[in-house]
Amino acid sequence: MTVESVVWDEWYPVAIAEDVTPCKVYKTRLLGHSIEYACDAAGRLTAWRDNAERTPCRALTRYHALWVSLGDPPDGFFALPEFDEPDRRTLGGGSMTVHVSGLRAIENFLDMAHFPYVHHGYLGSEPYTDVLPYDVSIEPPGEIFARNCQFFQPKGASTSNDGGYDTEYVYRVTRPYVALLYKSSPDHPSRMDVIGLFVQPLTEEWCKAHTLLLYLDETTPDSGLRLFQQTIFGQDLMLLSNEIAKKMPLDSRFEIPVRADAMSMAYRRWLDQRGVRYGTYRELESPAMPAPAGHLPTGEIA
Repeated sequence: MTVESVVWDEWYPVAIAEDVTPCKVYKTRLLGHSIEYACDAAGRLTAWRDNAERTPCRALTRYHALWVSLGDPPDGFFALPEFDEPDRRTLGGGSMTVHVSGLRAIENFLDMAHFPYVHHGYLGSEPYTDVLPYDVSIEPPGEIFARNCQFFQPKGASTSNDGGYDTEYVYRVTRPYVALLYKSSPDHPSRMDVIGLFVQPLTEEWCKAHTLLLYLDETTPDSGLRLFQQTIFGQDLMLLSNEIAKKMPLDSRFEIPVRADAMSMAYRRWLDQRGVRYGTYRELESPAMPAPAGHLPTGEIA
């Protein structure tokens, strides 16, 4: 299929920097196309299409991740000033392959309503199931923000051991396949930890979610921070894998929203207004058939 330019001419993550061995060639897929990439001994990234011509791809390393574009991406990159703060821990939280559109993965990341049911004992618990009203806005340079989000969390971070607390969230969408979460830091109440979800659309119905952690935690070892985040994403995997419609519906008639879905609805409208079609649908589709032999594996964690 032809991929619209707003999707084709974009940067996409293919790996977290610490998961790549220098001078080793890696194979993956991006927007349905096979590509290869490698970093040299100095950390310089190169990428190319896996075809007879070995067509070069634009490639760069930014925010602890490796990014590739099949087209002509914009010169600017989204701002992330927290990445340069010297007292933050910077590490990858793992990469997970999921049988769902990358847009679905982003939408799930933006949703709080599932916390008490999918992340019980961690990000939520009964009877604290209500999502309080929050504010959604589009802010320069055209990013979506959800502010004043609060949710009671029994164990919202690996260092939380006090029986739970009201956690403040700020959600931010910078690109169709990039979302950032800012949440209360248990060790620094006046500041926020940052979790980045960088999604690689393998095909319209498969994606690989890469995570960046920018934490103010000074005590938990890297393995503990990764384990906590992978536990949360492992729980999300079960929810996402059971989506019958793997693509994202952009018409609200297909999935009836409620008040708690304000950010999700803003995200879908934003995608529609930008002309994003890849990984979406506008007509009701039949339930997905079982994947054929040789399909991409679900649940791989790098």
